[in-house]
Amino acid sequence: MKLGVNIDHVATMRQVRGGLEPEPVFAAIICQAAGADSIVVHLREDRRHIQDKDLFILKEIVKKKLNLEMSTARGIVDIASSVRPNQATLVPEKRQEVTTEGGLDVLKNFSKVKTTIKKLEAHGIEVSLFIDPDKKQIDAAKKSGVGMIELHTGRYADARNDKEEYKYFKELEVAVKYAGSKGLVVNAGHGLNYYNVGRVVRIKGIQELNIGYAIVCRAVLVGLERAVREMKMLIG
Repeated sequence: MKLGVNIDHVATMRQVRGGLEPEPVFAAIICQAAGADSIVVHLREDRRHIQDKDLFILKEIVKKKLNLEMSTARGIVDIASSVRPNQATLVPEKRQEVTTEGGLDVLKNFSKVKTTIKKLEAHGIEVSLFIDPDKKQIDAAKKSGVGMIELHTGRYADARNDKEEYKYFKELEVAVKYAGSKGLVVNAGHGLNYYNVGRVVRIKGIQELNIGYAIVCRAVLVGLERAVREMKMLIG
């Protein structure tokens, strides 16, 4: 199973003081050397962490895969079309949220999503949709024309007890199997950490896990290279 490392929170620490460090580009280099299969960043409309210049530099230095999480806002789509990351993952975005709260509602926003997919693909960008583990959303994603989805693992990660965790684990398991039967490449992520990732790894059919916050938190204690290697070992 592959590991995508989200380095947004390296930029978050930089933006807190408005300084130059820590530099997310250097973080990307370390993550690649430690075994990350892709580097993930989210260019938010409010620019709370990753900045435009980060994205343009990352495009030049990332030697594996650069996965840009993004909304369907016109300005962001234009930047993505200019940078041309290897992959763009369309996600919902609210200004007031601390982190992404759920999957993209492809059914409700089908026309906008499909138009965005076509524009990005016209620039040679592979597109994925970040969606909840729901059959209707999976069907809508398939209908939109993408070949890849990322399932939101937040409900599993935030489970308050064993019963809830099992319920949401089974929800993920069913969704992965269903999406696979539709011919979709399936990735997953959100809220996964060193303690809950083991169960998700056992789900057959997931190609890549995208993890960020937990790795950056652990890096504060043990260093970024070791934090990435430990996560890679857990899912490998």
